[in-house]
Amino acid sequence: MSYAFEHTDEYQLLPGLASHTRADLGPVRTPLQYAARLSTTLGIELYIKRDDSQPLGMGGNKVRQLEFYLGPAITQRADTVLITGAIQSNFVRLCAAACRKLGMQPVVQLEQRVPTNDTVYQTSGNVLLDQLYGAEIHYLSEGENEALADSRLDALAKEKKAQGRKPYVVHLGADHPPLGALGYALATAELKLQLQAQNISATHLITPSGSGSTHAGILAAVKELNWDIAVEGICVRRKKELQLTRIKKRTSDVAALLGYTSGAINTVNTYDDVLSPGYGQLNEEVSSAIRMAARLEGLLVDPVYSGRTLAGLIALVKQNKIPQGATVIFIHTGGAPALFAYQNKLGLI
Repeated sequence: MSYAFEHTDEYQLLPGLASHTRADLGPVRTPLQYAARLSTTLGIELYIKRDDSQPLGMGGNKVRQLEFYLGPAITQRADTVLITGAIQSNFVRLCAAACRKLGMQPVVQLEQRVPTNDTVYQTSGNVLLDQLYGAEIHYLSEGENEALADSRLDALAKEKKAQGRKPYVVHLGADHPPLGALGYALATAELKLQLQAQNISATHLITPSGSGSTHAGILAAVKELNWDIAVEGICVRRKKELQLTRIKKRTSDVAALLGYTSGAINTVNTYDDVLSPGYGQLNEEVSSAIRMAARLEGLLVDPVYSGRTLAGLIALVKQNKIPQGATVIFIHTGGAPALFAYQNKLGLI
């Protein structure tokens, strides 16, 4: 069974989506907004794809991904869903919300990826919302070990099954099919139709590049749609060389899920100039981008993904890698709850 919901035109552009079951997590089409004051400041024409405005669980890009991850969970009649992520994971928070919407029990594993003992970081923001959704929370002290994180989930799922539950695991490691990336193949078709309707010819698309699902889903769709647009992936978790290898594989995986045989992606752009000192850790470029978005546009971007991605966009403009006058799409992936967890580090108090 497949769910197209209101995306009939997008499915016509990418018919390979129809073979994959989607959970209905509410209206997922999001606005494309012109950022007039940021555009003037940066010297570009900047449009923001507002995936932060999703109605579920304070929104974010993971809603689109969870539709495709949880579709099979519904088909399998699962009553418990297990997922892993960083302490302040938007994915975990939205999975917990989606589970409650679908009548399932969320079991979450929080990984200590960011070297901090800040009590606010450990308890506020997304963690507070995980608790509000009644998620069963487990912790993993080893923070950058995908294989271990997934194996721990599998062990927890085995325990749940022994208790009479029907568990479903959302595996996010690179050795599992990136079902969530299908959400961003769909989002890319949605965006292309929006741009056509508004007669906008975009030259660059800026996206965070972390697990790779958003970045790879966009690239696979761009290739299939034969869309001439430069996709810039801003590294939020790994150095650009490691991320480049990961994104090439993930894009190939997405193409296979869609049944496309158009060959390997030719160009993958990863940019890590604003990554230091590492995942989830602030630097001046990210802090400045967060303040700029708030004070010029009333726009909230987070310290981990969307704020770092905006910082990357600003750096690319300053380095003239995005030229003056370019028409740029910024994929706003959400993450606002994490701002509260970083209040002691943002220097605003």
